[in-house]
Amino acid sequence: MSNSETTTPPEPSLVTVRKPLGWLVIGLAWPVLVQQFLILSVALYDQFLAGNNPPEDPTLHIGHQAAQTTANYISWFISSASALVSVGGTALVARFVGAGERDRANRVANQSLALAFVFGIIGTPLALFALPWAVHALGLRDETAWSAVQFLQPIFFLVTFQLLEQSAIACLVGAGDTRTGPFVLGGVALLNIPMAWTCFHGFGPIPGMGFYGIGMGTALSHACGSLTVLGVLLVGRHGLRLRGADLWPDFPLIYRILRISLPASVDTLSIGLCQLWFLSLVNALGNVAATAHGTAIRCEGLGYMSGQAFATAASALVGQNLGAKRPHEAARSARVALLFGCVTMSLMGVLFFTFAPAMFHFFSPHAHQQPVVDAGVPILRLVAFAMPPLSAIIVLTGVLRGAGDTRFPILLSWIGFLAIRLPIAYLLTRDQLDLGAGIIIPGWNLGLFGAWLAMFADLMVRGALFVWRFTSGRWKTVRV
Repeated sequence: MSNSETTTPPEPSLVTVRKPLGWLVIGLAWPVLVQQFLILSVALYDQFLAGNNPPEDPTLHIGHQAAQTTANYISWFISSASALVSVGGTALVARFVGAGERDRANRVANQSLALAFVFGIIGTPLALFALPWAVHALGLRDETAWSAVQFLQPIFFLVTFQLLEQSAIACLVGAGDTRTGPFVLGGVALLNIPMAWTCFHGFGPIPGMGFYGIGMGTALSHACGSLTVLGVLLVGRHGLRLRGADLWPDFPLIYRILRISLPASVDTLSIGLCQLWFLSLVNALGNVAATAHGTAIRCEGLGYMSGQAFATAASALVGQNLGAKRPHEAARSARVALLFGCVTMSLMGVLFFTFAPAMFHFFSPHAHQQPVVDAGVPILRLVAFAMPPLSAIIVLTGVLRGAGDTRFPILLSWIGFLAIRLPIAYLLTRDQLDLGAGIIIPGWNLGLFGAWLAMFADLMVRGALFVWRFTSGRWKTVRV
């Protein structure tokens, strides 16, 4: 039986679609935008559940929220390992679809899923073993540290499902399907609400686990989402289909996937490590600062996720146009996606600045949480002005990854974090800095606001550097 008989009829590639480019970008981006907001809704609901249901001992409330902030960072860092397969999968599937080689695109998708499974099985025990050490290294102590560990244990135990979920959705995006992801993650978001609530409060024979049940509900929801998207691929979608023969290791193809994905994963994971380092500086400021920081990051996610939708659209369009030998159209697609992403994220910035107090009161409504609101509102209003450069970072990262240019962004990330954000954060958050050899300089002691000023400076510089890389045009000639 031929390959064409074992897969569903393929959809036309994006380069053959006859519609205005702006509408094509929006058509690709809006399902991803829904997908990103559904992903965020899971985290926002977890944050709401923790903030609006205080424990019997109110003194533990802000401690639990601080633990959740650290847990969310660590969970994001581990799930970022999906870049090991998802970035290469998206880029190569898009290239092969653009070149009309559907069978090779399908083989890439199967190999990406096999890699996701292997990385998940190997990484799960390592992550669980290192978890207590990581939480302690980030500055959490006593009950707060133990809360973070317990919250994360079920998420890490089932992390293989998240890797498979993200890898499958990424390959479908490369094929031009940006709608299956929102469908699957919509189910995850809807399922997470009753599951997290049930694990938190208990229901019937299910005992209430309190704060720790939130992590269990989230982990189980993503496991169901993973099984759903794998079921879609068993049937076949956009020319991609799970096939036993294509899951068997194809080492030359694995090399091509990892050749793109490894630099992207180094970039993503190094950003994650720097973010954790940055978080340790915030945690050192106390539980109130850590809680306000975590809530502001969640709210800022509304802007980040908006940009990510246009980054995904740009990645698919750039990859398929380069595969079809149309570099001019690839660049034009990138410019349109960047324009839309910048406008959307700037509107989100207006939302942050205007409604910052209401957003914080939603997650911290009790009187004893007022210090969290007081610390958080100024930083959310500050980051509102960073939305345009952040849009350049996010969308142009998608452009470069779609082109297979995954090495240069690593340098830009290291410059932003190691040369700008972290040194400035030390200077602005400490009352003094010991540089060694008896050299001590005074710090500015601005607390959490100082840390976010450092973040603001980093985003401004990196945004300018990404625009420079894009306008150079060198990404058009990268071999994949």
